[in-house]
Amino acid sequence: MHKTIKKLLTLSAFSLTASLISPLSFADDDVIVDQSRNRTIPINITYPNESNQCSVHAKCPVAFVNAGYGISHNDYTFASKLFNAQGYLSIAVAHELKTDPAINRIQPYLTTRMENWHRGVVTLKFLVNQLSAQYPEYNFSQLTLFGHSNGGDISALYASIYPNEVSQMITLDHRRMLIPRNKNIRVLTLRGSDYPADANVLLNETELKSFPVSQVLIEKSRHNDMYDGGPKWLVDRMSKEMTVFISSNQLNFLD
Repeated sequence: MHKTIKKLLTLSAFSLTASLISPLSFADDDVIVDQSRNRTIPINITYPNESNQCSVHAKCPVAFVNAGYGISHNDYTFASKLFNAQGYLSIAVAHELKTDPAINRIQPYLTTRMENWHRGVVTLKFLVNQLSAQYPEYNFSQLTLFGHSNGGDISALYASIYPNEVSQMITLDHRRMLIPRNKNIRVLTLRGSDYPADANVLLNETELKSFPVSQVLIEKSRHNDMYDGGPKWLVDRMSKEMTVFISSNQLNFLD
């Protein structure tokens, strides 16, 4: 791992510890309040199609859906429905609030945006801790993380800090945070064709032979179209790639 990244991850992990145990309150069905940070977290939970088959003795998997910057967490229903069809509890999370500082536009993003990503990781960790008690019939110890753009960067940072809690990660054209080089985390990243990723974000040919990472370029796709509001052909293509990826993991698990 690059020395700069290792240092940043160490600092992030250290500063996370103060926020891991905190009171939980529900404002309504779609909002959780992290009282330790006085932070309201909008979420949208959808259940697997066969949720009656989930139990404390046969837990169903969990997927967190992390939106791109400036896009609603409710604008990735194609992903949530896909997860639900595959037996997952899906939790869409709004990471950006009006009271948050604007995302940093100054390079190098790997350091200038760490505050934003770190805040997202704290939010995810809080939700994992609290919802795992609220939903004991679901497995919060081996997560699937899904994220578009900045939501993918948050997912990648979480997987780097908490590798033992993540089984797989799917990103839609995230471009700043390095994909974890971890043989125990399966990764699918769908790449838009209009912007390149920053240096070392993606794996090189040698690394791809050593880690379970699939990097799929979707020709003629645009970064900003990779959500519900994108063209139908693109949403269908992303859904197809994700379905194959998730199904292959389930087959491996059964084996």
